[in-house]
Amino acid sequence: MIAIIDYRAGNLASVARALDYLRQPWVITKDAEVLSRAERIIFPGVGAAGEAMANLRNLGLDRVIRDAYASGRPFLGLCLGTQIILDYSEEDDTPCLGIIPGSTRRFPRGLQDRDGHILKVPHMGWNRITVGEGSHPIMAGIERESEFYFVHSFYPDPTDPDVVKGRTDYGISFPSLLGRGNLAAVQFHPEKSGRPGLRMLENFCRWRP
Repeated sequence: MIAIIDYRAGNLASVARALDYLRQPWVITKDAEVLSRAERIIFPGVGAAGEAMANLRNLGLDRVIRDAYASGRPFLGLCLGTQIILDYSEEDDTPCLGIIPGSTRRFPRGLQDRDGHILKVPHMGWNRITVGEGSHPIMAGIERESEFYFVHSFYPDPTDPDVVKGRTDYGISFPSLLGRGNLAAVQFHPEKSGRPGLRMLENFCRWRP
């Protein structure tokens, strides 16, 4: 069973529909006991870091999530769920979960593409990931030209460069795929990214760290 963490941060139904398509059993839950029994955990989210962390603390899920990661079970962060696994977010000046050392940063003002055109923030739409040597198991079988769907104004910036398994260009090169041990985390929305996103989720469902 895959547990989708419910901390009032939305985006749960689209993740569940993607898992249904892959014929994977799931449960949406904020129950610590259910999360402790799950074989795999998905930590999704849209919205703001400050409100998300307040919800996690009020629900008692901040400790549960840290324990879930420490258990060694496959753990997947999506978008906001990726940003708040770091120590701190510039959004709302928010202390976060501290699973991965580093900070979540706001895109700088005046971003430009290669032709000098001003880029809008939030970064919204389709974009590619450049992966390094060895990449990550959740990228297996995904063509390098594949694009994924992004909606964000902030991006993760881990302290350890070895945690960064993929990057995306949007005026700057920013980390869009993180990996350490049993944890994988992406800045985009695989559940909204068509076939490449479904393949990524399928890879996660089979992944054995």
